Amino acid sequence: MVGANIKAETMALMEQRTAMEEEMDGIIQRLCRPGGPGLSGNLVDSEGFPRADIDVAAVRSDRQKLAVLKNDRKEITDRIEKNIHILHSGSKDLDFSLPQKRTAEGEQVPHRFFQSGSGGASSIENAAVAMDEDNPGRLPFAVFDEVAEGSPAARDGIVVGDQLVKFGSVEGGGDDCLRRLALEGQSHENRAIAVIVLRRGVEEHLYVTPRRWGGSGLLG
Repeated sequence: MVGANIKAETMALMEQRTAMEEEMDGIIQRLCRPGGPGLSGNLVDSEGFPRADIDVAAVRSDRQKLAVLKNDRKEITDRIEKNIHILHSGSKDLDFSLPQKRTAEGEQVPHRFFQSGSGGASSIENAAVAMDEDNPGRLPFAVFDEVAEGSPAARDGIVVGDQLVKFGSVEGGGDDCLRRLALEGQSHENRAIAVIVLRRGVEEHLYVTPRRWGGSGLLG
Protein backbone atom coordinates (compact mmCIF):
# COMPACT_ATOMS: atom_id res chain seq x y z
CA MET A 1 0.00 0.00 0.00
CA VAL A 2 3.05 2.27 0.04
CA GLY A 3 2.51 3.16 -3.62
CA ALA A 4 -1.12 4.07 -3.02
CA ASN A 5 -0.07 6.28 -0.10
CA ILE A 6 2.51 8.08 -2.22
CA LYS A 7 -0.01 8.60 -4.99
CA ALA A 8 -2.56 10.00 -2.51
CA GLU A 9 0.09 12.32 -1.09
CA THR A 10 1.03 13.48 -4.59
CA MET A 11 -2.58 14.20 -5.51
CA ALA A 12 -2.96 16.20 -2.28
CA LEU A 13 0.20 18.15 -3.09
CA MET A 14 -1.15 18.93 -6.56
CA GLU A 15 -4.36 20.27 -5.05
CA GLN A 16 -2.34 22.36 -2.60
CA ARG A 17 -0.24 23.72 -5.45
CA THR A 18 -3.35 24.59 -7.45
CA ALA A 19 -4.73 26.56 -4.50
CA MET A 20 -1.41 28.42 -4.23
CA GLU A 21 -1.46 29.23 -7.94
CA GLU A 22 -4.99 30.61 -7.70
CA GLU A 23 -3.89 32.85 -4.83
CA MET A 24 -0.84 33.94 -6.84
CA ASP A 25 -3.02 34.73 -9.85
CA GLY A 26 -5.26 36.89 -7.66
CA ILE A 27 -2.29 38.85 -6.33
CA ILE A 28 -0.86 39.35 -9.81
CA GLN A 29 -4.21 40.56 -11.11
CA ARG A 30 -4.33 43.15 -8.33
CA LEU A 31 -0.78 44.33 -8.89
CA CYS A 32 -1.02 44.42 -12.69
CA ARG A 33 -4.41 46.06 -13.06
CA PRO A 34 -4.46 49.25 -15.20
CA GLY A 35 -2.66 51.99 -13.31
CA GLY A 36 -1.26 49.51 -10.82
CA PRO A 37 2.40 49.23 -9.80
CA GLY A 38 2.95 45.84 -11.44
CA LEU A 39 5.22 43.18 -10.01
CA SER A 40 8.24 45.45 -9.61
CA GLY A 41 7.18 49.02 -10.42
CA ASN A 42 8.23 52.00 -8.32
CA LEU A 43 6.28 52.78 -5.18
CA VAL A 44 7.51 56.38 -5.01
CA ASP A 45 6.84 59.31 -7.31
CA SER A 46 9.37 61.39 -9.23
CA GLU A 47 10.04 63.45 -6.09
CA GLY A 48 10.73 60.43 -3.93
CA PHE A 49 7.46 60.45 -2.00
CA PRO A 50 5.16 57.41 -1.65
CA ARG A 51 2.77 57.25 -4.56
CA ALA A 52 -0.60 58.72 -3.67
CA ASP A 53 -2.51 56.74 -6.32
CA ILE A 54 -1.90 53.33 -4.74
CA ASP A 55 -1.97 51.71 -1.32
CA VAL A 56 1.78 51.31 -0.86
CA ALA A 57 1.47 49.14 2.26
CA ALA A 58 -0.96 46.77 0.51
CA VAL A 59 1.30 46.53 -2.54
CA ARG A 60 4.31 45.68 -0.40
CA SER A 61 2.27 43.07 1.44
CA ASP A 62 1.08 41.53 -1.85
CA ARG A 63 4.59 41.41 -3.27
CA GLN A 64 5.96 39.80 -0.12
CA LYS A 65 3.15 37.24 -0.09
CA LEU A 66 3.74 36.48 -3.78
CA ALA A 67 7.44 35.85 -3.13
CA VAL A 68 6.59 33.46 -0.29
CA LEU A 69 4.03 31.62 -2.43
CA LYS A 70 6.53 31.24 -5.28
CA ASN A 71 9.07 29.65 -2.93
CA ASP A 72 6.45 27.39 -1.36
CA ARG A 73 5.18 26.35 -4.79
CA LYS A 74 8.70 25.42 -5.88
CA GLU A 75 9.15 23.22 -2.81
CA ILE A 76 5.84 21.47 -3.46
CA THR A 77 6.68 20.99 -7.14
CA ASP A 78 10.00 19.39 -6.16
CA ARG A 79 8.16 17.00 -3.83
CA ILE A 80 5.65 16.13 -6.56
CA GLU A 81 8.43 15.39 -9.05
CA LYS A 82 10.26 13.24 -6.49
CA ASN A 83 7.09 11.25 -5.76
CA ILE A 84 6.42 10.70 -9.45
CA HIS A 85 9.94 9.35 -9.87
CA ILE A 86 9.37 6.98 -6.93
CA LEU A 87 6.03 5.82 -8.31
CA HIS A 88 7.45 5.20 -11.75
CA SER A 89 10.56 3.38 -10.52
CA GLY A 90 8.42 1.05 -8.44
CA SER A 91 5.63 0.63 -10.97
CA LYS A 92 5.96 -3.16 -11.26
CA ASP A 93 5.33 -3.64 -7.56
CA LEU A 94 2.85 -0.82 -7.16
CA ASP A 95 0.67 -2.03 -10.00
CA PHE A 96 -0.78 -4.73 -7.74
CA SER A 97 -1.76 -2.29 -4.99
CA LEU A 98 -3.87 -0.03 -7.22
CA PRO A 99 -7.42 -0.72 -8.40
CA GLN A 100 -7.49 -2.59 -11.69
CA LYS A 101 -9.48 -1.31 -14.65
CA ARG A 102 -11.46 -3.67 -16.86
CA THR A 103 -12.43 -3.66 -20.50
CA ALA A 104 -16.04 -3.98 -21.62
CA GLU A 105 -15.46 -7.74 -21.77
CA GLY A 106 -14.29 -7.78 -18.14
CA GLU A 107 -10.60 -8.24 -18.90
CA GLN A 108 -8.23 -6.62 -16.42
CA VAL A 109 -5.90 -3.93 -17.76
CA PRO A 110 -3.15 -2.06 -15.91
CA HIS A 111 -4.00 1.30 -14.37
CA ARG A 112 -3.20 4.09 -16.78
CA PHE A 113 -0.77 5.55 -14.26
CA PHE A 114 1.71 2.84 -15.21
CA GLN A 115 1.02 2.51 -18.91
CA SER A 116 3.67 3.65 -21.36
CA GLY A 117 2.70 6.55 -23.56
CA SER A 118 3.20 6.86 -27.29
CA GLY A 119 5.03 9.43 -29.33
CA GLY A 120 8.18 9.41 -27.23
CA ALA A 121 6.69 11.09 -24.16
CA SER A 122 8.78 10.78 -21.01
CA SER A 123 7.76 8.51 -18.14
CA ILE A 124 7.31 11.49 -15.82
CA GLU A 125 5.03 13.16 -18.37
CA ASN A 126 2.95 9.99 -18.69
CA ALA A 127 2.57 9.80 -14.92
CA ALA A 128 1.64 13.46 -14.58
CA VAL A 129 -0.91 13.25 -17.38
CA ALA A 130 -2.39 10.07 -15.93
CA MET A 131 -2.82 11.67 -12.53
CA ASP A 132 -4.65 14.51 -14.25
CA GLU A 133 -6.51 12.29 -16.70
CA ASP A 134 -9.87 13.83 -15.82
CA ASN A 135 -8.64 17.21 -17.07
CA PRO A 136 -7.71 16.71 -20.76
CA GLY A 137 -7.78 20.46 -21.39
CA ARG A 138 -4.37 20.71 -19.69
CA LEU A 139 -2.54 18.81 -22.43
CA PRO A 140 0.10 20.82 -24.34
CA PHE A 141 -0.84 22.15 -27.77
CA ALA A 142 2.36 23.92 -28.89
CA VAL A 143 6.11 23.71 -28.38
CA PHE A 144 8.68 26.50 -28.04
CA ASP A 145 11.24 25.27 -30.58
CA GLU A 146 13.11 28.59 -30.56
CA VAL A 147 13.49 31.32 -27.93
CA ALA A 148 15.53 34.38 -28.89
CA GLU A 149 18.27 35.36 -26.46
CA GLY A 150 17.37 38.48 -24.50
CA SER A 151 13.73 38.34 -25.60
CA PRO A 152 10.84 38.90 -23.16
CA ALA A 153 10.03 35.17 -23.30
CA ALA A 154 13.61 34.23 -22.40
CA ARG A 155 13.87 36.83 -19.65
CA ASP A 156 10.59 35.66 -18.12
CA GLY A 157 11.66 32.01 -17.96
CA ILE A 158 10.57 30.32 -21.21
CA VAL A 159 13.16 27.83 -22.52
CA VAL A 160 13.46 25.86 -25.75
CA GLY A 161 11.47 22.64 -25.53
CA ASP A 162 8.78 23.99 -23.20
CA GLN A 163 5.38 22.61 -24.20
CA LEU A 164 2.63 25.20 -23.98
CA VAL A 165 -0.40 24.13 -21.96
CA LYS A 166 -2.04 27.51 -21.36
CA PHE A 167 -1.28 31.09 -22.38
CA GLY A 168 -3.57 33.47 -20.54
CA SER A 169 -7.06 32.46 -21.65
CA VAL A 170 -5.80 30.37 -24.59
CA GLU A 171 -5.63 26.61 -24.16
CA GLY A 172 -6.48 23.46 -26.06
CA GLY A 173 -5.12 24.45 -29.47
CA GLY A 174 -7.42 24.50 -32.51
CA ASP A 175 -7.21 25.74 -36.09
CA ASP A 176 -7.07 29.40 -35.01
CA CYS A 177 -4.58 28.77 -32.21
CA LEU A 178 -1.84 31.05 -33.56
CA ARG A 179 -4.29 33.89 -34.12
CA ARG A 180 -5.66 33.58 -30.58
CA LEU A 181 -2.14 33.47 -29.12
CA ALA A 182 -1.19 36.62 -31.04
CA LEU A 183 -4.33 38.45 -29.91
CA GLU A 184 -3.77 37.40 -26.30
CA GLY A 185 -0.22 38.74 -26.39
CA GLN A 186 -1.22 42.02 -28.07
CA SER A 187 -4.05 42.62 -25.61
CA HIS A 188 -1.66 42.17 -22.68
CA GLU A 189 1.22 44.33 -23.85
CA ASN A 190 3.21 45.41 -20.77
CA ARG A 191 0.94 43.31 -18.54
CA ALA A 192 1.80 39.93 -17.05
CA ILE A 193 0.12 36.84 -18.50
CA ALA A 194 -0.17 33.59 -16.55
CA VAL A 195 1.47 30.84 -18.62
CA ILE A 196 1.56 27.09 -17.99
CA VAL A 197 4.18 24.96 -19.72
CA LEU A 198 5.14 21.31 -19.46
CA ARG A 199 8.90 21.03 -18.87
CA ARG A 200 10.45 17.57 -18.66
CA GLY A 201 7.01 16.21 -17.83
CA VAL A 202 6.32 18.63 -14.97
CA GLU A 203 4.00 21.63 -15.15
CA GLU A 204 5.67 25.00 -14.63
CA HIS A 205 3.64 28.14 -13.94
CA LEU A 206 5.24 31.33 -15.22
CA TYR A 207 4.27 34.95 -15.73
CA VAL A 208 5.29 36.40 -19.07
CA THR A 209 4.95 40.08 -19.97
CA PRO A 210 4.64 40.82 -23.72
CA ARG A 211 6.62 43.98 -24.42
CA ARG A 212 8.67 45.82 -27.01
CA TRP A 213 12.31 44.84 -27.28
CA GLY A 214 15.13 44.87 -29.83
CA GLY A 215 13.76 41.92 -31.81
CA SER A 216 10.53 41.07 -33.61
CA GLY A 217 7.21 40.56 -31.89
CA LEU A 218 6.33 41.13 -28.25
CA LEU A 219 7.77 37.88 -26.90
CA GLY A 220 10.52 36.72 -29.26
